[in-house]
Amino acid sequence: MKKILKVGTMYPLTILCVLAIWVLCFCMPPKTQLDDVPFIDKWAHLLMYGGTTSVFWWEYWRQKSKGKMLSRVTLLWVAVLVPILMSGLIEILQATCTGGRRSGDILDFVANSLGVLLGWLLGTTVVRWLASKIFHA
Repeated sequence: MKKILKVGTMYPLTILCVLAIWVLCFCMPPKTQLDDVPFIDKWAHLLMYGGTTSVFWWEYWRQKSKGKMLSRVTLLWVAVLVPILMSGLIEILQATCTGGRRSGDILDFVANSLGVLLGWLLGTTVVRWLASKIFHA
């Protein structure tokens, strides 16, 4: 429990983003004019997961500048595998536990996974560069 609380204090924005994803994925989205945009929900999924992964990397580089590093294996799990697994779990829960209000969609899972991978790419390049400029200035 102590480790979980420590992670929460080290990565508070990431935890907030993950909680937002869980809430948003089980709420009914309102009808808007954007519903007519092709694949708008896939773009939303890509941005949610890409944004969350980018936020994680921002917080990771901030922690690293304080000397608090994670191993490569831990980084792989936390930054890539866990979000993709979480995405799959959410899609399964949407398909089976929402009484038809939401549906699990393999293309949502693909968009989520692509968002994680793009966030990883962004986080290991641009965010690292920005963090080095800000935290080492």
